[in-house]
Amino acid sequence: MENQTTVTEFILLGLSSDPQLQIFLFFVFLVIYTVTLVGNAVILLVIRADSHLHTPMYFFLSHLSFADICYSSAIVPKLLMNLLATHKTISVNACFTQLFFTILSGTCEVFILSVMAYDRYAAICNPLHYVGIMNKRVCRQLVAFSWTMSLMDSLVNTIPALKLHFCGPNEIGHFSCELPPLLALSCSQTFNNTIALLSSAVVVGFGNFLLMLVSYIQIISTILRIHSAESRHKAFSTCSSHLTVVVLLYATGLFQYLKPSSISSVILDQVFSIQYSIVTPMLNPIIYSLKNKEVKTALGRIFKKNQVLN
Repeated sequence: MENQTTVTEFILLGLSSDPQLQIFLFFVFLVIYTVTLVGNAVILLVIRADSHLHTPMYFFLSHLSFADICYSSAIVPKLLMNLLATHKTISVNACFTQLFFTILSGTCEVFILSVMAYDRYAAICNPLHYVGIMNKRVCRQLVAFSWTMSLMDSLVNTIPALKLHFCGPNEIGHFSCELPPLLALSCSQTFNNTIALLSSAVVVGFGNFLLMLVSYIQIISTILRIHSAESRHKAFSTCSSHLTVVVLLYATGLFQYLKPSSISSVILDQVFSIQYSIVTPMLNPIIYSLKNKEVKTALGRIFKKNQVLN
């Protein structure tokens, strides 16, 4: 080990080595990133500006939008730089910094989605006690819990990784720093890192999935017992946007990590990574804007107010 060179930077092989395709991908991801920032920023501003949206559901949605902005910003800017760069490198420190913020924001998104599922459960299954169950103090505590658990998860995975030694090769077959390929490149023992990664994946991923599954089983069971078709539709519409986002995120993630090895490929892995790490943060505000009448109504009120002022 003493005679081997310590790696100071990694090479991100990215998505393609074709210069023309790289330029095309640069503009595609630039548009996606711009839409992600603008869409989620609009959601944040609308929720803050319109008093009709000062409810638990939209309080949680604002934190989901903020987590999406952080998640996308941890990955896409470096990807855009490397698509135009001759040498697609990232320093070891920058790589671990990206890893930390990716895990932090990605984990928080999962926790917030789980909290939003509980909110919908309380609203539909216990409507008479909803105001008491989801008061401001409880909402703040749930959000604080989500960010705290996400920070702990990020630290649990990042701090042990900082102790790893890298002596070559230093090529990561991906467009961002993810923990599994980093562990594969390490010259050190990675058993503890692997255990920490698998444990956090089970606790965060499966744990939150189970909470959301139980919540929606109760929600669907309650909706089916409603006699009025109009009331059933109204109850389901309050959680349809959230359910769409959850299915989109988990379907992609589950297929990515549980697919048979016989259909595994680098291209397929990158496509699914792009889906849940770059495309999903862009789609979330679009889904909530298009499928949610209250958000569209709030946008209309803000536009009319601006027109009157002008």
